Amino acid sequence: MIMGLTGGIASGKSTVSAIFVDKGARLVDADVIAREVMLPGSPVLAAAVQEFGGEILQADGTLNRARLGEIVFHDPEARQKLNDLTHPAIRREIKNRMYALEQEEPQRLVIVDIPLLYESRLDNLFQEIIVVYIPRELQLARLVERNTLTMEQAEVRLNAQMDIEQKRSKATYVIDNSGNLDDTRQQVAALWDRLGLS
Repeated sequence: MIMGLTGGIASGKSTVSAIFVDKGARLVDADVIAREVMLPGSPVLAAAVQEFGGEILQADGTLNRARLGEIVFHDPEARQKLNDLTHPAIRREIKNRMYALEQEEPQRLVIVDIPLLYESRLDNLFQEIIVVYIPRELQLARLVERNTLTMEQAEVRLNAQMDIEQKRSKATYVIDNSGNLDDTRQQVAALWDRLGLS
């Protein structure tokens, strides 16, 4: 069984994914794949440098994520160009990994954590999608604290994504992560049982 998992920035997707893994699920993490396709020597990174310039590289040739983020979060056209460069490679690798895991152990749940699942139109890969939800005000507060951003910077990042309420309305299942960790664990356990997983 393969299920997509998404949510908003700073909603706690990684926390929820980790709880599923603790219970025995396998994980495909789109963020990890996104970092891998931008490693030095990759054709995707070379194309990004050609598009955005050498300033997006650190001295050692690795990607300067903060600098690239500054460019694309303030410019929807630049963000679209970056997506056009990276998404095909990321999508291909997500599909390869999730189907390989399903073939290895068909009875085991495979969680595919994709932050921009709806925005990237990857929802058609999944029959069922879990959305990790927290209200927008809490999203902003957690993002400011986690990334040491100003409120304005956090708003820009949040506005670049689909609204969390819209994501929640599209979900098959919702895990509300606005409480404490025990509460979130209980919701995951309840969903695990509901899906008939052992």
